[in-house]
Amino acid sequence: MSTDCQSKETAILEPEVSTPKKKSFLRRLWRWVWMGCAGLFLFSIFLVFLYKFVNPPLTPLMVHRFNQQLFQKDRPVNFERDYVSIDDISPNLVNAVVASEDGNFMRHHGFEVSQLKQSYRENKRGRRIRGGSTISMQTAKNAFLPHRRSMARKALEAYFTQMIEWTWGKKRIMECYLNIIEFGDGIYGAEAASQHYFGHSCKKLTPNEAAQLAVTLPSPLKRNPGHKTPYFRKQTGVVQARMAKYGRVNLDKKYEPRKGKKEETIFDFVKWYFEQEKKDKKK
Repeated sequence: MSTDCQSKETAILEPEVSTPKKKSFLRRLWRWVWMGCAGLFLFSIFLVFLYKFVNPPLTPLMVHRFNQQLFQKDRPVNFERDYVSIDDISPNLVNAVVASEDGNFMRHHGFEVSQLKQSYRENKRGRRIRGGSTISMQTAKNAFLPHRRSMARKALEAYFTQMIEWTWGKKRIMECYLNIIEFGDGIYGAEAASQHYFGHSCKKLTPNEAAQLAVTLPSPLKRNPGHKTPYFRKQTGVVQARMAKYGRVNLDKKYEPRKGKKEETIFDFVKWYFEQEKKDKKK
């Protein structure tokens, strides 16, 4: 009888002992997840503030390209990079990349919402995928993130874009952009590109040379000043014409939004995006 009573008591007590253990494990797991997320968030803030003063020693794209060169046959391993101050980069190149890549660079706060909306519509129609990326977005992507297409990466790109707009300012964004952007296979930054293609410092870039480098940017592995196709020459002329139209970009000047035009923010786009998704689901 006593043995039966003890076994019953043990059976009754066992659930009470195991439940706290499960709760304790879940608490520890949640604590690890929370601490991990908090650590990543703090690390991202640290990197943003660090890169405000120091150019990234390596970027995810540089590592990716190096691995491609290393493991692909008949592809030479090449790594050319030489960081310089924005004061040692020709204003012609600043004008060229703004004219070619982001005409409203000095006026927007990181995002061209109208372009993002247009990209969304065209992508939904199944047309060629457009990014609608500004120079700020390209800088954030190149400095912090791998070049993979996913919603998570786009969300992180928006996060880092907003962070560098708040903390760096336009001049630093342009400086970092022109120092890490890819101008050819294994060629990174304005100084390395200028030396490679033209044999002189990027401080001496002419308007035509600057336009050539700007034309390279959308697809640096396929087109560059080393292979001047008829299309490349045509686009160089287009960029030079835009440079003359836009005039010199003053990175120290604070531009005001155009009168009568309310600038939409990334938060406006997110709201609009979810509204469109709801409409599409109802169709």
